[in-house]
Amino acid sequence: MSDEAPAGVPEPATDPWKGFRGVMAGTLVLEAITVLLALPVVGAVGGGLKWWSVLYLVGLAVLMFLGAGLQRRLWAMPFNLTLQAALLAGGFIHISIAVIGVVFAAVWLFILFLRADVRKRIAAGLLPSQRMSGT
Repeated sequence: MSDEAPAGVPEPATDPWKGFRGVMAGTLVLEAITVLLALPVVGAVGGGLKWWSVLYLVGLAVLMFLGAGLQRRLWAMPFNLTLQAALLAGGFIHISIAVIGVVFAAVWLFILFLRADVRKRIAAGLLPSQRMSGT
């Protein structure tokens, strides 16, 4: 997220995106754990697990774990949102997977809102590390 402050606005003294990347990585890890915890639910309530449903859910969780370590990349947010679409599509396995997808889609929408807010604050020079000392 190499967003820079516009001309005339001081650059932040610290990387404001570092914590933001941590939030995204943590969200992906929690989401992967939730997907894996859904396996026994789908097995018990959803009429049993098939090899393809296990492969789909475990593969999705593995991609989420791997994606958590790739949040520095420029393509991290599109990758994260693609994982969300894949999770929502997992509703064909069981409705509980779609519910997990809806809950985490709301979380990612909030993350997108926060990202836009941080960009606005950088552009306006409102981050604490952009302010001059004594003002």
